[in-house]
Amino acid sequence: MRIIGNIEHPILKITVFKMENRISVKFESGLYEQTYKFRHGEGVETLEDVEKVVDATFQAQVLQHLNAMHEIRNQAISRNIVLEEEDEFDRII
Repeated sequence: MRIIGNIEHPILKITVFKMENRISVKFESGLYEQTYKFRHGEGVETLEDVEKVVDATFQAQVLQHLNAMHEIRNQAISRNIVLEEEDEFDRII
């Protein structure tokens, strides 16, 4: 797999990969990432093709999904992990 390019975005890191008969587009934001794969024959063969498919609407929807992933993660942590509160001062016995 090799990187064939990047797509500029103010929030997301968008990287385009090519491997044999497939192109993958990876979106990254902080702790989260999402990858979309396109097979040979779907009309997505070059970086220019990817830029057409991954338009502003596509990017906005991916960002919504990544934000939802963040909420899901935070809610799961809140439900299932008890964080110990740190005392301001060391306890002296």
